[in-house]
Amino acid sequence: MKTFILLILFSCGVMVVKAQSPTRPVLNHLALYVQDLQKATTFYRDLLGLDTIPEPFHDGKHTWFAVGPASHLHLIAGAKAKQQGDRNTHICFSVPSVEAFIARLDKAGMEYINWAGEKKKITLRVDGVKQIYLQDPDGYWVEVNDARK
Repeated sequence: MKTFILLILFSCGVMVVKAQSPTRPVLNHLALYVQDLQKATTFYRDLLGLDTIPEPFHDGKHTWFAVGPASHLHLIAGAKAKQQGDRNTHICFSVPSVEAFIARLDKAGMEYINWAGEKKKITLRVDGVKQIYLQDPDGYWVEVNDARK
């Protein structure tokens, strides 16, 4: 019995150590190269509602945002041209209500589309998640949805 209890305690200790020392990488940040840092900062801060966080460079070429408990979005000034990317390549943010977010976009005069490209329409995914797409000032695609996870 004593051996059995020790085995259980040892197993629990191993699980705790594994939980505390992840072997998989975690996302630290995404970086977007932008033409006009002020326009891009205004878009992500004021329209999307992201919170800025301190950045270490203090050179006027960077803006950092918190985008979750341990991830950041870094904007870096210096791009020569807008992006011409496909909507399949995008970053995605989840909000509690897509409709409330759309009201914010409408108030700002910002266009959005659904997955099919129809203006001012919402896509309803097969799993019930509502989603829309818009482009930031540099042409990067941004999805906004109401996914819970």
